[in-house]
Amino acid sequence: MKTFGTRFLSKALIVGALAAMPAMALAQISIGLSVNVNIEPPAIPVYVQPPCPQPNFMWTPGYWAWDGVGDYYWVPGTWVEAPQPGYLWTPGYWGWGDGGVYAFHGGYWGTEVGFYGGVNYGFGYGGGGFAGGEWRGGVFAYNTAIVSVNTTVIHTTYVNTTIVTNTTIVNNSHSSFNGGPNGVTAKPTPQQEAFAKQPHVAATAAQTQHEQVAKQDKSNFASANHGVPAHAAVARPATSVAELQKNAVVAKAAPGAKPYVAHPAPAAAAKPAETAKPAPAPAKAAPAKPESATRPAQPAAHPEAAPKAAAKPEAAPKPAAPKPDAKPEAAPKAAAPKPAAPKPAAKPAPAAKPKEKEPPKN
Repeated sequence: MKTFGTRFLSKALIVGALAAMPAMALAQISIGLSVNVNIEPPAIPVYVQPPCPQPNFMWTPGYWAWDGVGDYYWVPGTWVEAPQPGYLWTPGYWGWGDGGVYAFHGGYWGTEVGFYGGVNYGFGYGGGGFAGGEWRGGVFAYNTAIVSVNTTVIHTTYVNTTIVTNTTIVNNSHSSFNGGPNGVTAKPTPQQEAFAKQPHVAATAAQTQHEQVAKQDKSNFASANHGVPAHAAVARPATSVAELQKNAVVAKAAPGAKPYVAHPAPAAAAKPAETAKPAPAPAKAAPAKPESATRPAQPAAHPEAAPKAAAKPEAAPKPAAPKPDAKPEAAPKAAAPKPAAPKPAAKPAPAAKPKEKEPPKN
């Protein structure tokens, strides 16, 4: 496997290099390319397949690609013209490997469908082989029990429900990868291993452009749609984001699949750090308020702040002292008129004048 610094090469450089090589060489490079990620890919969503628009177009199921930075994005499923008659598409898949990382194995074209991790992509790709149709001479015949076609322009069809009733690989979780704790446990058969060593043809230019357009559509990123892309599939490979958003069908969450959460490892590490704060406080003085365990330490870190606070109250009574002094002075002034009231009470003194009648006693 390649290192983290070299595995995320520019897609433009890769395509340019591939264009200058023969088809047989393309096969070996397309299979060898891989991307190593330590985040589990989202589940395969549920969506309706658009009808095949014209003859000899092959269905390439949607898949989760890695942006090279830190997120998955959905590449919508689409119908693609085969590079030549007789060729079938083997989808790429994510595989869990040594060191707890996920490696992506790119898809390719060949005369047979090889191993794609046992992932159930639907629409004929139930985990092993392909049941959506077959080549008959130079014309592809579609199994309408599995795939949807536009019968007004496509007349080579048949019905075979055997694959529907005899499914050998069960993937109820819609897992998008092989191996690991939650992945599919399928292994390649001897026939598939032999076919993987044969020459193959890499993805066409239309497929490469379609993937790049999907990467430009930010709504297709798992961190934004939580594993349920708004633009799940289109009838033809998209050439622009506007075209993709206009013609794509909407996906639904896979039954039983958990919503995708970007970067689960950092989020899980943050929770223990927060819950560990109340633990160091052995003093059970404030059990209901874990934050109070840190508050007593704050005044202890600044003991000089307490005396300064005590000095301020001394200055406070000084301005308050003159106010009470002024009030007592006003009190006597108000009491001065009150003593004037008893003075009229002294007027009965003239009642003593009758004593002057004593002289007539002489």
